[in-house]
Amino acid sequence: MGGVNRTKSGSGPTGANLLAVRSHNTALVLDLLRTAGAEGISRLELAERTGLTPQAVSKITARLREEGFAAEAGRRASTGGKPRTVLRLVPEAGHAVGVHLDRDELRAVLCDLTGEVVAETRVALDLGAGAEAVVEATARQVEELVSAGSGSVCSASGGSVSAGLASGGSVSVGARGAVLGVGVALPGPLDHAHGVLHRVTGFPEWDGFPLRDALARRLGVPVVVDKDTNAAALGLAVGGEGGSFAYLHLGTGLGAGLVIGGSVHRGAHTGAGEFGHQVIQLDGPVCECGGRGCIEALCLTAVARGETGEAARVLGAGAANLVGLLDIDLVLLGGRTVAAAPQTFVRGVAEVLAERARRAGVFGGTVPVRVAAGGVAEGAAQLMLAPVFGRADG
Repeated sequence: MGGVNRTKSGSGPTGANLLAVRSHNTALVLDLLRTAGAEGISRLELAERTGLTPQAVSKITARLREEGFAAEAGRRASTGGKPRTVLRLVPEAGHAVGVHLDRDELRAVLCDLTGEVVAETRVALDLGAGAEAVVEATARQVEELVSAGSGSVCSASGGSVSAGLASGGSVSVGARGAVLGVGVALPGPLDHAHGVLHRVTGFPEWDGFPLRDALARRLGVPVVVDKDTNAAALGLAVGGEGGSFAYLHLGTGLGAGLVIGGSVHRGAHTGAGEFGHQVIQLDGPVCECGGRGCIEALCLTAVARGETGEAARVLGAGAANLVGLLDIDLVLLGGRTVAAAPQTFVRGVAEVLAERARRAGVFGGTVPVRVAAGGVAEGAAQLMLAPVFGRADG
């Protein structure tokens, strides 16, 4: 079992209802304030870069300052007239919780508006213990994390931080920044739009469970549910990975998160990226999904035998299929199993991709492979944060 690790002080201005400021124009301004960093940006620059009138920008920034989301960052010399006042985002004015529910572990992070982790917790979890037990364990960790990370952090719903979720309380409004809500990421398949789980591989008893609504009722804040790989891919895209790429997550299972043209591709039913269950050996070992020769079963069987290099080449074969199908720019690797031998997996996957590119005479050569920066829990927090800054795929 683990506990909360407080990594940063949680002082800041009084929070306000972030849901009320998420208009399109406000999102444009907030995103530019975020990307400007501590140096800030002037109202004139905001108007030029958003296409909004100076009057509209002044109205938006005045409201953001009044509600604590923006503050002056000094003055900048002007080419004519008086120096311009520049504004910056106040990161601690709002927070989001990201939760990664793995098959045997729960990791949760509290992130400020820039996505920086200010506190985190990691505890053992049995995803097969049943919905009620998992929802309760998740709720307790979220409440503890919010309390430890920000003192009295508030939500968008009003009220006060509860004495404890174990007694049926909720995460709610206190003396400092606002909690937007909770992003939850876990293995699929699931329905992202409705927050309902399907037959999670190895845990068919979850089929049809409305996890989003159950946690939202328990916590008293908005909740978004997505596949772990989609959340991680979103976090990477928001963090600066551009173009089209695949995030391959090998931990207790195997899946893929796909970013096409800068946006997460979930498919019509959140079914995109079920990478681990492509069959590459018809008479291969039985997979937990019921099939045989799935790449997930082959990879995990090789790892269990201590043949990490073989697991890496199997993963590379699947990655090569994905690269050939989608013509992506980059392959990123993550997950507990990859983290245990990162160079072995990068080298093995890259070698298979290079072999495939040479045989096919691929224009531009092989696709680069590297270990992903950032984790699933951080990406889960972006499920709540990204829409505030105008990213519809959050």
